[in-house]
This record gives sequence, structure tokens and C-alpha cells, in this order.
Amino acid sequence: MSGIQDLPGWAALIVSLLLILGASIVLIGALGLLRLQTFYQRMHGPAITITLGAGCLLIASMVFFTVAQSRLVIHELIIAGFLLMTAPVVSMLIIRAAVYRDLRARKAESGATAGGVYTIGEEEASSPAPGER
Repeated sequence: MSGIQDLPGWAALIVSLLLILGASIVLIGALGLLRLQTFYQRMHGPAITITLGAGCLLIASMVFFTVAQSRLVIHELIIAGFLLMTAPVVSMLIIRAAVYRDLRARKAESGATAGGVYTIGEEEASSPAPGER
């Protein structure tokens, strides 16, 4: 078998649906990156969608080459495993570095203090100590 035209109908349908689903998820993540205002909001879209979108594309590749070569092709599982282990960790580290940068620069408007988890300088001095509450 040399191409998609030689695939059985059921395999072509599965591959097509997975490719469309994966591409749509990646496109939504890219639009979130373009559309949202702050750095923290921009990081959320791609960080969430990259694993699901790439997973769909990798499964489509695995099904295509398994059917086309008439043998089990699992190279994509190694890629998917690496992606699932590294993408969330990298996103978390980038966001933590940005929070640290914004707290050091005392940029309250950046969004680092949203949610009340982190405070900046004067806010820390005016808030009671943890044991005094």
C-alpha cells in the first residue's frame, strides 16, 4: 500500500476524523494564543490544547501506518509519552518564571496577583501573619 487511496474505508474514516479533530483543537489553542490579553491567559490555551490535539494527530498517524504497512506501528506512542510528560511541566515552569519576574518587578497589573495567591511588597506588610488570623 502506498497511500491514502489504498486504505480501507474504515481506516480512512478514522484517520480523517482524527486529523480533523486534532487540527481543530490545535487551531482553537492558536486562536486562544492570539485572542487573549495577558501572558497568563495566553499560556492557558496552548498549554491545554497541545496535548489533546497532538495526541489525536499521533493516533491518526499510528492508525494510518499500521494499516498501510500491515503491521503494528507504535513509534508514535513514544512521542506521545514524551509529549504528555514534558508539555505540562514546561508550561508550568514558564508560568512560574513569569510570576516570579512580575513579583520581582512589582507589576500588579500583569495578572500575577490575580486570585490572591501571591502578593506584592506593600500588600505583604499590611496583611496579618499566618499565625495571627
